[in-house]
Amino acid sequence: MNNLRKFLILIFVSAAALGGIFFYQDAKINDGKLHVVFCDVGEGDSIFIRTPKGHDILVDGGPNDSVLDCLSRHMPFFDRDLELVLLTHPHADHINGLISVAKNYKIDSFATQFSGGSGNLYKQFMIKLKEQGVKQELLSQNDKYTLDKSITLETKWPPRLQSPEATADGGQAKNLIFPKGNSTTDYFNQNESSLIEVLKYGSFSVLLTGDAGVNAEESIAGLIGHMSVLKVSHHGSKTGTDEKILQDLRPDLAVISVGKNNKYGLPYPKTIEALNNLKIKTLRTDLNGEIEVVSDGNTFKTEPNM
Repeated sequence: MNNLRKFLILIFVSAAALGGIFFYQDAKINDGKLHVVFCDVGEGDSIFIRTPKGHDILVDGGPNDSVLDCLSRHMPFFDRDLELVLLTHPHADHINGLISVAKNYKIDSFATQFSGGSGNLYKQFMIKLKEQGVKQELLSQNDKYTLDKSITLETKWPPRLQSPEATADGGQAKNLIFPKGNSTTDYFNQNESSLIEVLKYGSFSVLLTGDAGVNAEESIAGLIGHMSVLKVSHHGSKTGTDEKILQDLRPDLAVISVGKNNKYGLPYPKTIEALNNLKIKTLRTDLNGEIEVVSDGNTFKTEPNM
């Protein structure tokens, strides 16, 4: 009888604990606000977005499976579905973690730069997508997703270009046109053709730059103007965001996704100098860890407050 009583008490306590976790996660995650999380994945990029109505988007997956820890912290434990996954370009520090994601989560839609990819990691990821019955879409300038009817995710780069490479790996060809002054050689460089996305919710905006180079960023920065949050391109490399671009974008917050004590010496000292010269608040995953930005469509804050 005592054993039965202990067993029933154990079941009750376990159920209460599980219920507590459920309601805590629900209150914390489903708060009716937009969450943009710059995951601490080391030397790489991975950005998780959760909309006010609970749609989950992942932009890049970082260099390893640490992205899974990030997702588990910001998605309910019972939610194993990502509505959209974007790959800015198929370099290892952006795609490797997506293979682990595809093994552990259902992916509804996948999109990447028009040139797709051909490396071994990209092929592994495409196999996992095929197993789920997911086809890739190839994005270029002006392609747009509308989320929750009030949030948009719009591609600002690469521009449209008609090319045989645009149909790589079964993707849909697009009528793309080179911007004046860009060469074909530069354009097909995977960094230079990295997806650049603008996330907008009311007056709040985020610019996600992947590893785009200076030419790509300069082509759009003056056109789009002020951004609430800027993800500094290419981990703060000298080939990415510079002072002129920062002057055009005038971000309230800059985020650098970069590995601690990385072998490349990033972020580049002149990038930090440019940010300091313009008095732009800057957070870094190597110094601050995971960075979460929460917005109601008007104002935003970081969690924890930094």
